[in-house]
Amino acid sequence: MYKKKKKKLVRWLATAMSLSIMLSVVDPVGATSVSDLEKQKQEIEEKKKEADAKKKEEQQRYNNASGKANAIQSDVDEVAEEIEEIDAALVETIASVEMIEEEIEEKEEQIEVTKADLEDAKRVEREQYEAMKLRIQFMYEKGNSSYLELLLASESMADMLNKTEYVEKLYEYDRQLLAQYQAAREAVEALQEKLEEEMAELEAQQHELMEEKESLEIILNEKKATYDNFEAQLAKARQEAAIYKANIKRQNDEIKKLEAQAANKQSEIEEAKRAEEEARRAQELALQREAEERERREKEASGGSSSDSSDKSSSSGDSSSSSDKSSGKEYASASSYSGSGSKGQQIANYACQYIGNPYVPGGTSLTEGADCSGFVWRVYKDFGYSLPRTSYSLRSSGTGVSYSEAQPGDIMCYAGHVGIYIGNGQIVHASTQRSGIKITPATYKEILAVRRIL
Repeated sequence: MYKKKKKKLVRWLATAMSLSIMLSVVDPVGATSVSDLEKQKQEIEEKKKEADAKKKEEQQRYNNASGKANAIQSDVDEVAEEIEEIDAALVETIASVEMIEEEIEEKEEQIEVTKADLEDAKRVEREQYEAMKLRIQFMYEKGNSSYLELLLASESMADMLNKTEYVEKLYEYDRQLLAQYQAAREAVEALQEKLEEEMAELEAQQHELMEEKESLEIILNEKKATYDNFEAQLAKARQEAAIYKANIKRQNDEIKKLEAQAANKQSEIEEAKRAEEEARRAQELALQREAEERERREKEASGGSSSDSSDKSSSSGDSSSSSDKSSGKEYASASSYSGSGSKGQQIANYACQYIGNPYVPGGTSLTEGADCSGFVWRVYKDFGYSLPRTSYSLRSSGTGVSYSEAQPGDIMCYAGHVGIYIGNGQIVHASTQRSGIKITPATYKEILAVRRIL
């Protein structure tokens, strides 16, 4: 009996030693356990979350900088157009000034000629007047005797009448000639006065044009300064956008690196789990064989018979799968609005279904995000209309109407912004990154133009 107990004790000791050896194989000294690997993976996942958060921050900054650059670009385009208009007006004014100066030179020459003619007319008038006075003075100084002698010297009555008539004609001739010279002088004086008046008008026009030229030059210099300032702001905004874009690239590289590390760590975890599972199965198999061997020996030692018995256990786990079906907001197509009022009302109704969707600088998606001009462009595109892509170009599209004549579907144009009029003094537009697509009173800021496309 003692020997049997001793044999059992030896067998149990052998089993314990085998179990200890297998455990040392499963978890050797210095090996990393599955829990440690999962902890390392969790740390990698936390770093990846931080990198994702930083990437989102940089993306937001990039979007803001891009939006700012687009807005400044709109201002630059607008100021450039104003500079062209002012420059054209300045060129026209300078040309007008030059023409006025040429006309002034011509008038000055005409005035000089007229002054010379006037002096000649005055001189001839004075000479004729002096000659007439001498003749009249001579006749009257001779007195009646001379006149009588002239008559008595006549050979006949007819001769005397002829001489009398001659004296009267001579006087009448002098008087008429003097009157003609006086009329000529008066005509020349009138012409001189007219030329001087025209000269005064030209000088006044020249003064006004010079003032206009100076004013346009001041405005042009101011616009050029504004343009240079916008250019500097635009360069700064683009530089900031480039920096944020580079930061986003670095964050993407970091995220990819962490994702690769997480994937490698997951492979290590799965490999460690397989190794543990194989070791557990080997351990179970060794214990089962040890138990069978022990029972066989006990049976041989006792000489009895026993039937082999083994408990088999199987486990099955029910697996269930579920799928979350998420459905986003559904939107009606543009064609489904046909027949619901005028074409402009259809466009307004169609645009309003996207209220609440995001504002994305440079975007043209009605669902994923669009900027102001991208929103208008896409809405009209869905109805088959081809419009310019920028808010500045939309200001010259279609036909201009007054705000009092505005109808649903008309495009409301502001400084660097556009929206679609929906009636009742309201517009729907992609407002800002903070508010997205929304409805706003049409007069929330100064309206520059109302354009009708339909």
